Amino acid sequence: RSVSAAFQEHLRLLGLHEFPCAAPGSGTSARRDPGSPQEPEESREERTELLRAPRSPWALPPGCSAEEQRLRLLAVRAPRLARGRSVFLFFRTLRLVDQGVDEVDEGLLRFEHLEELVLSANRIRAMASANLPRTLTVRREGAGGAGRAGRAARRAPGPQVLELCGNGVRDLRALCARPPPRLLHLGLGHNRLRGASHGAFLTPRFWPHLVSLDLSFNGLTELPGLLRRLGSLRALRVLVLQGNPLALPPAYRALVVDSLPALGVLDDVRIGPDEKHRCHGLATRPELLPRAARVAVSVGALRGLPEPHAPGADFPVVACSYYVTYEF
Repeated sequence: RSVSAAFQEHLRLLGLHEFPCAAPGSGTSARRDPGSPQEPEESREERTELLRAPRSPWALPPGCSAEEQRLRLLAVRAPRLARGRSVFLFFRTLRLVDQGVDEVDEGLLRFEHLEELVLSANRIRAMASANLPRTLTVRREGAGGAGRAGRAARRAPGPQVLELCGNGVRDLRALCARPPPRLLHLGLGHNRLRGASHGAFLTPRFWPHLVSLDLSFNGLTELPGLLRRLGSLRALRVLVLQGNPLALPPAYRALVVDSLPALGVLDDVRIGPDEKHRCHGLATRPELLPRAARVAVSVGALRGLPEPHAPGADFPVVACSYYVTYEF
């Protein structure tokens, strides 16, 4: 399912061409005769109230934003501005969460004023960066530095926020083929980035203005190499790495704090002057990173396993065995 298809379905739920967004008797193809009387102001006010009332049958559907409510109200006041190509020009924030999206198609380019794109909890494996509007901006919801990234986004021309949390992204090559030029926040938490090769795509060549980066809960394993790459991102102030194997060593936080002195927030916890002072000089001590790790797994109980069928005779002998796999 493409982004365009998911957006059209979402747009249908807003009911822009149905009452009370549209006047009674009007349709998607209806055109008002210039000589016909205009709709009374009282009628528009009544329809507006039906959209705003919290208990109204036409209240804003769950999961919709305040921006989409403004679009519905615009459909009452100025119907022409809420139809056709004008709809795409209206959106500065587009949220399509848990919509089964697996393709970022070129229809996204119609959002010429888009500043924030949230595609969390979908099925995207590769991000076609050529189909991202050049105005795009990305923000991680709930991050400690989201407010700072948002303020920087308002100062920067064009889009700056992209959120891809909870997808199936395995590689950053497609995303870095033509990245948004002024991206401020990139959210890649809860994806399938494995190993140590992704650091090569986290450099100023691709993200010269990046302020906030979320790589949490992936499979990243090589901390020193990643920190060397991230150190070249001069604007980086917010970083989330928790949930990766590289965050297991006890000295993980201290090494990150000392290696990235400009960082202000790590794993949603603010870095204060005292912590920076305590961690000073630890980045030069590689012995703090263990070369191996031991993992102990304790299984309390297993449920739902089929009971082995006991044969009626002594032969043939039937054996049942089970095994458990772990993905690191």
